[in-house]
Amino acid sequence: MWWIYALLSALFAALTAIFAKVGVGNVNSNLATAIRTIVVLVMIWLIVLVRNEIRGIASLPFKTWFFLGISGVATGLSWIFYFKALQMGEVSKVAGIDKLSLALTIIFAVIFLGETLTWKTAVGAGLIIAGTLFLIWK
Repeated sequence: MWWIYALLSALFAALTAIFAKVGVGNVNSNLATAIRTIVVLVMIWLIVLVRNEIRGIASLPFKTWFFLGISGVATGLSWIFYFKALQMGEVSKVAGIDKLSLALTIIFAVIFLGETLTWKTAVGAGLIIAGTLFLIWK
């Protein structure tokens, strides 16, 4: 069932790129990111509250708060740079290069989480890296 959510994530990420490219056309990219962030913030808190998923928030351990916090900082920085890149470049190239994050995630998962690197995953990551280099090569 996880793969259905992953496919939906990919679908909405693609739509995000298209909508964001149109949205950043006449506005500062940081302001555009701030507006997007407010929408995401309101949307997810409404979901959490309506589904009563907020219980237990006070008892979350420091480690959880810390890693979710730095994950939020990384997300914010990713969005800031992504919107700036979208404003300056072609969405097809920006979105393609942004997907280098998949190969980097694979590398980081092996290094920091001790995940196993299969030959299929290594070849896939290598192809993503090669594709990224192909997109940025002049």
